Amino acid sequence: MQELYNISSLESLEFFARNLVEGFITGKHKSPYHGFSVEFAEHRLYNTGESTKNVDWKLYGRTDKLFVKKYEEETNLRCQIIIDTSSSMYYPQLQNFSLQKPNKILYSVYAAASLMNLFKKQRDSVGLSMFSDKLDYHSESKTTNKHHISLKRKMVETLNNKPEFKTTSTIDAIHQVASRLHKRSLVLFFTDMIEGVEDLNEIFLALQHLKFNKHEVILFHLSENKTEFDLEFSNSPHKFIDIETKEEINLNPIEIKKEFKKRSDMFLNELKTRCLQYKIDLVNVNINKGIEEILISYLLKRQKMF
Repeated sequence: MQELYNISSLESLEFFARNLVEGFITGKHKSPYHGFSVEFAEHRLYNTGESTKNVDWKLYGRTDKLFVKKYEEETNLRCQIIIDTSSSMYYPQLQNFSLQKPNKILYSVYAAASLMNLFKKQRDSVGLSMFSDKLDYHSESKTTNKHHISLKRKMVETLNNKPEFKTTSTIDAIHQVASRLHKRSLVLFFTDMIEGVEDLNEIFLALQHLKFNKHEVILFHLSENKTEFDLEFSNSPHKFIDIETKEEINLNPIEIKKEFKKRSDMFLNELKTRCLQYKIDLVNVNINKGIEEILISYLLKRQKMF
């Protein structure tokens, strides 16, 4: 893939998102899914001369009468993208980052922008929510080109902010977003789940708020696997500084590597189990891999919905 030199600009974001989606659809999915997100209400008798598109043929086979499915409303899919913008999402802190060597926030923003371009092709509406220690930004879902540009511009601003020692308030943010989504939506949640490492209970109670309101949820759990799970550091003392709380600790990572890996695996297994329990689609994302897996996960979810 061509290197993007001014990677934090709106132009390069648009360039990448457009080309990735066009290439992805051409190469793997020759046509995006165009299904409607509709809620069935009742049957009514078929009127002679109208379209047979919504005729319930199974019911016709049982009754020998033509009935049409009536829906509450007909609208394209609504999608709400939620991005964690706390300081841990800016890890790794690199002088020169790129799509070949991204941090978690860069990966999230470019994945989200690519999905927005896919929504545009499918005539779906999209909204954006971003949070750190509070809900910093929230927009309703819309389909207009002006709206898409506004959301991408907001994400570029977030890339350039690079906040230090900004904590996470995932639970409050999820509850606030859930209270503002008044119609059934597909919720795409990008986070590193740092706040959930100690205890997942409260976070999943908040996610249950979304599920209770009949939203479909895909949780993209982002990590930099080499250092965050496998502790691939040199065999020497290191000073580790918590990017959100400023807490410091001195140790040789080799000495705790085995126990750390064991606890990391336990956390990942618990996260997987909770998602299965709450019927949330979990996508474990290694940011050193390509963004294509995000598009594949979205399309598979979309296929299951219709």
